[in-house]
Amino acid sequence: MNPLVELHALGQSFWYDNIHRGLFSSGELKRLIDEDGLRGMTSNPTIFEKAISSGAEYDAALRELAGMGLSAEQIYEELAIADIKAAADLFRPLYDRERGGDGYVSLEVSPKLAHDTARTIADAERLWMRVGRPNILIKVPATPEGIPAIERLIGEGINVNVTLLFSMETYERVVEAYIRGLEKLAREERDFTRPASVASLFVSRVDRAVDELLEQKGGPADLLGKAAIANSRLLYQRYKQVFHGPRFAALRARGARLQRLLWASTSTKNPNYRDVLYAEALIGEETVDTMPDATVAAFRDHGRVRATLEEGLDEAHQTVRQLAEAGIDMAAVMQKLQDDGVKAFADSFDKLLATLEQKHGQFVAQPGAGAQPPLPLREAAERLFARDATLWKDDAPTGQKIRNRLGWLDSAAALAALAGEIRRFAVGV
Repeated sequence: MNPLVELHALGQSFWYDNIHRGLFSSGELKRLIDEDGLRGMTSNPTIFEKAISSGAEYDAALRELAGMGLSAEQIYEELAIADIKAAADLFRPLYDRERGGDGYVSLEVSPKLAHDTARTIADAERLWMRVGRPNILIKVPATPEGIPAIERLIGEGINVNVTLLFSMETYERVVEAYIRGLEKLAREERDFTRPASVASLFVSRVDRAVDELLEQKGGPADLLGKAAIANSRLLYQRYKQVFHGPRFAALRARGARLQRLLWASTSTKNPNYRDVLYAEALIGEETVDTMPDATVAAFRDHGRVRATLEEGLDEAHQTVRQLAEAGIDMAAVMQKLQDDGVKAFADSFDKLLATLEQKHGQFVAQPGAGAQPPLPLREAAERLFARDATLWKDDAPTGQKIRNRLGWLDSAAALAALAGEIRRFAVGV
């Protein structure tokens, strides 16, 4: 049997850490859903940067958007939202069948806002409304400024994927933010059973950072490659204590969703480690594993499936103690990983915008053989409302016919004048 499909029998959902337009046009995403048991999808600025810069699959859309006078950031958003909508629609039957248990696609708020609570909230609300799908998750980083944004968004009924999570201390704050958001909905007698959330714990980056410090300090070699799995298994124990304990009991009894732990960054960075090390070591109930291309292919080929997440708990505690004895300040490591993660996503976003600016310039300067350069959106709108018929035709007789057909431009003003009469009619119905 396909090991990817087997994961679901043990309570773990396999999500795909990738998105690009070719997945839809080639039918590959549908094949992953139908044959590999794929149950969700994540994205981030790094993924979109690679997708848009690596080939020509976005060029037709870029050419069209460049002609509308949009900025590079606006073009990115149009491209990303189109992809997210397409993916969400493919996962919608699964989402409906599972009653919201799976079938989600994640879209990230601008990484530039990671330290701005108010703007993170506003960006998340706007993206949620723009996509307009119930099976999306808005990704918000677990920074000190992101935590209150998570609580606010859950309290508005918006699904949240908490990203860039590393430490137990931060996880405690993330869990409380989620529960308080649901409690707000309950107090206001609003539907607190619909919002979904995952807490994305980054895995392999922990080993990469800790292994480097151990080698610098001449620490015990038997601790190499141990920190990430120990950290993940201990966080899972805390997850069970919270969501299967008294803190969440009242909400759970009334149908609230669990905030599942999601394993992110599960590709093996060290070539000396087994290529499916983290995917195999973190299999357990009520979890999500989001895998990139290489890990998906490797796990499909030779992944070993068994419930491993609660194995070696004594060893996990011992690993944490030994790391401290070896002079590894795990709190400092985790904070640096989060800071570096925020910066890496922001840098990828800048690189993406630079790529879009470059392509925008090419398409505007070279719109195609015999073609006129596309008209900026603002200029087109101004000419439209001025009833400039040369937007379509240059000859006078046709121009008069066009102007005669533009009376609808006055509709808004005409309806505004009738607002009072319409309101009175509505009240009297």
